Amino acid sequence: MARVYNFSAGPSVLPLPVLQKAQADLVEYKDSGQSVMEMSHRSKNFEAIIADTEARLRRVLAIPANYKVAFIQGGATLQFAMVPLNLMGTGQADYWVTGNFSGLAAKEAEKFGKVNIVASSAEANFTYIPNPADVPESPDASYVHICQNNTIFGTRFTQLPKTKAPLVADLSSCILSEPIDVSQYGVIYFGVQKNVAPAGMAVAIIREDLLGNAPANTPALLNYKTIVDADSMYNTPPTWCIYMMGLTLQWIEEEIGGLANMQKLNQEKAAVLYDYLDSQSFYKAPVQKEFRSLMNVTFTAPTKELDAAFCEGAAKEGLVNIKGHRLVGGMRASIYNAMPKAGVTALVAYMQKFAAQNGG
Repeated sequence: MARVYNFSAGPSVLPLPVLQKAQADLVEYKDSGQSVMEMSHRSKNFEAIIADTEARLRRVLAIPANYKVAFIQGGATLQFAMVPLNLMGTGQADYWVTGNFSGLAAKEAEKFGKVNIVASSAEANFTYIPNPADVPESPDASYVHICQNNTIFGTRFTQLPKTKAPLVADLSSCILSEPIDVSQYGVIYFGVQKNVAPAGMAVAIIREDLLGNAPANTPALLNYKTIVDADSMYNTPPTWCIYMMGLTLQWIEEEIGGLANMQKLNQEKAAVLYDYLDSQSFYKAPVQKEFRSLMNVTFTAPTKELDAAFCEGAAKEGLVNIKGHRLVGGMRASIYNAMPKAGVTALVAYMQKFAAQNGG
């Protein structure tokens, strides 16, 4: 069976060369006589894998020397608790609620202190990002938290808030899609299942001065310092995810040529879909143009019945997992790094055909 174009928001499409390399290594990694999934995390082979993965991440993202990298199980959702546990020294923090996951993060943080919702776009069903110039920062905030790309609603920050407190950002659905200035953040975290690797891990990039501030009763595995001090091997790490992440980073470095090229490819892909949406009237794209995500494109047909028919017909043409999230409805095309431009072109061709068949 031919591979489909997978528009899932996560677990999501992986680069074909990465899958092929993993397939070749699956039964035996190099000359070890065993798979990466079998080998000890204390073995020389795996120690080399995790060291190479971190080194590649540092090169690709240009991570400054005063930031530590932690590979953590539990996904980005666990980070909703780890961030306040480790950082909420003043007993309060500022949160921007610009979508579902930032709302969940704020709700989780309320268990550990006072959460100030300083910005929200809920009144417009999260179709825009508030202007940072209009958002005041609380004087006693330990940190300011944002979700930089909103997977469900299809929005993204086009400029970061300038904060006195450390900026903490969930980059789960946009990490590695374009260059970023890591020094603008106190903490970056992301689940790997959208743009990096199979599901099962999150990565946190933490400025050194923010380590070591967790309360004494913080569980060991929820303390960033515990994980960082043990080089992410305090307990058995998610070895397969780390290996796969290393292969994806190698693909970005050696085949794509880095994040500047990755950004250009992503902009070209997104333009194919957004240009079509802007040229017709059958489909509606709810997100304000200035804040459109390059990774997650949302749109609707004229009725819910046509939305359902669209998704059913798309699957028959090898365009799968196009259904929108239940909070939004309609359709959502997640066009992460590994989605080829040909997949987006095929989607637009199907959209044109479906519209023509249904009075568009």
